[in-house]
Parts: sequence; C-alpha cells; structure tokens
Amino acid sequence: MAKTAKKVSEIREKTAVELAAMSRDLRQELFNLRLQKASSRLENPARLRLLRREIARVETVLSELRRKVARG
Repeated sequence: MAKTAKKVSEIREKTAVELAAMSRDLRQELFNLRLQKASSRLENPARLRLLRREIARVETVLSELRRKVARG
C-alpha cells in the first residue's frame, strides 16, 4: 500500500469530531510555518506543501461524512 493510501485509510477511521480537531491543528501549524517563512526562519519549506495536502485530505473526508449524514 502506498504512503498516501495509508494516510487516507487512517484518516477515514477517525470520527467527524476528531477530523475537525485534526484540521484545526494542521491549520494552526500551517499558520505558524507561514509566520516563520515571513520572518525568514523556516527550516523545512517542503513542510508547507505537505501540510496543505494533509489539510485537503482531512477536509475531503469530512465533506464526504457530511454528505453521507445529509443523505440519511
């Protein structure tokens, strides 16, 4: 199994509340890294890209859950 597929399967195992918390934490980390970038103290610029993708994965699964609940 590929790394990405493993991450997605781990994300899908979480509840909506856990996913919302995870999204909030990832967004906070992204914000902090952007501040570091602005002040030229960012050590690992690739982390920005990885965080954006991880946030997208979490948000995708969250929206799928919301759609599933809305359908009934």
